[in-house]
Amino acid sequence: MINPAETFDYVVIGGGIVGSATAYKLSLKFPSKKIALIEKEQELGTHQTGRNSGVIHSGIYYEPGSLKAENCRIGREQLVAFCIENTIEHQICGKIIVATNKSEIPILNSIFKKGIENKTPGIELIEAHQILDKEPFIIGLKGIWVPSAGIINYVAVVKKFIELVLTNPNNKLFLGERVKSLNRLNKKIVVSTEKKLISTKNLIICGGLHSDRLAKLDGIKLDMKIVGFRGDYYELLNHARHKVKNLVYPVPDPKYPFLGVHYTPMIDGKIECGPNAVFTFKRE
Repeated sequence: MINPAETFDYVVIGGGIVGSATAYKLSLKFPSKKIALIEKEQELGTHQTGRNSGVIHSGIYYEPGSLKAENCRIGREQLVAFCIENTIEHQICGKIIVATNKSEIPILNSIFKKGIENKTPGIELIEAHQILDKEPFIIGLKGIWVPSAGIINYVAVVKKFIELVLTNPNNKLFLGERVKSLNRLNKKIVVSTEKKLISTKNLIICGGLHSDRLAKLDGIKLDMKIVGFRGDYYELLNHARHKVKNLVYPVPDPKYPFLGVHYTPMIDGKIECGPNAVFTFKRE
């Protein structure tokens, strides 16, 4: 038997980095409102948020003036400040984008120009000997040093967001609650899970790879579909970890929508090399 509906001012579906950040920002802006977050898993951040490379990006690649570029710049500033304030482990280790042949240098220069226009802090063009100064095992013709890039554990950020949201006793977290249906009734939206009915005036869907399916539950007609890709990584053996000190990226190939194979130090001391991009036939 499903219990009668609990009512909230805002309901967020999805307990990853986007959903938890949304709930946190709502709690700051509307401290008197009741906020709920619904997550289908028994823990927060178990999907993309807990399985990415953990990079704090600088926004250097994005089109200047675009919302994506602004979001990345402002978001990075807020994320680092949040981590310092709440003692969340992170490192601003910096990143080098390396050109290894002459054909990549014009692309590198255009990325640098974007970075300047995007106000990416402290970036500089560096020569081959300067690359070796920062990364003794990396050989390139020219590079971009991006000192504001870093690494972090995003699951720890998610958990802190929700911990702060729940300091207000009116707010609630529902774990292990898969959304089955969404129905609109008397200017409210009723969210049905396998165990509960949750009513809200405002629904925000942050369901990652399931966002299109959740939107369809709300009666939205979509002319798009999410197609999933996953990345496979190699991990450097312990005796090779000293060979990479910062994030090291190649110059991206404009033919592909990916940044290429790169070295990523992780917050736990491991170093990944990858990713590739593999089409996946499932969303889990």
